[in-house]
Amino acid sequence: MRKTNENLILLNTLFTTALIVSNVVTAKLFHTGINLFGISLVLPGAAVCYACTFLFTDVIGEIWGRAEASKSVMYGFASQIFASVLILFTEKLPAEDPAMQEAYSKLLGQNLLFVVASLTAYFVSQLWDVWFFHRIREWYLHTHGGSTAARWIWNNASTMTSQIFDTVLFIGIVFGIGFRWFWMPEKMPALIATIVGQYLFKFLLAVLDTPFFYLMTRDVNRTTNEHE
Repeated sequence: MRKTNENLILLNTLFTTALIVSNVVTAKLFHTGINLFGISLVLPGAAVCYACTFLFTDVIGEIWGRAEASKSVMYGFASQIFASVLILFTEKLPAEDPAMQEAYSKLLGQNLLFVVASLTAYFVSQLWDVWFFHRIREWYLHTHGGSTAARWIWNNASTMTSQIFDTVLFIGIVFGIGFRWFWMPEKMPALIATIVGQYLFKFLLAVLDTPFFYLMTRDVNRTTNEHE
């Protein structure tokens, strides 16, 4: 992918789309068929959509630099708030069909706790992803003569660690604090299984996105000092 304004706009559009869609489809849960601590692991439909956002910001960071990747994160944060307001406004409009209104509220209804958890997890994990990506990248380029051939290192390391923050914060806020599982010893196995299971799934997705990262950044010079 060449370093053009058109490609930057395209990546930001894909990033925002994946981010908003992940919030919309998060109510859809699916069974993985995996059991942890005797508990069947269930994941939100947003798991795959949201994983794409880290790929897009990593590509933006690799080609356009840290500043542009940070802008994408901040714009994404604002977009989530704007989307939540629009969804809430539409939900409050008089409905012609009560059944449709019920379905809308069930699938798209904005639960304050989920919104706060989602925004907090997003803000922390995405900022960490951008910061850690470039921290490792700068160190590697400095110690290996500027070669970016092993860019899978900072791509995977940043995404895999950022997903820890994302998973722990979201589940901790929603289930640990919101549902008070932190104060219910009998719920701790389920809480731990949910955190571990979701993280392992996201870890796998981070590994799988590596070929796409290489494909999308193949036009980057193998030796470069232009990025901060």
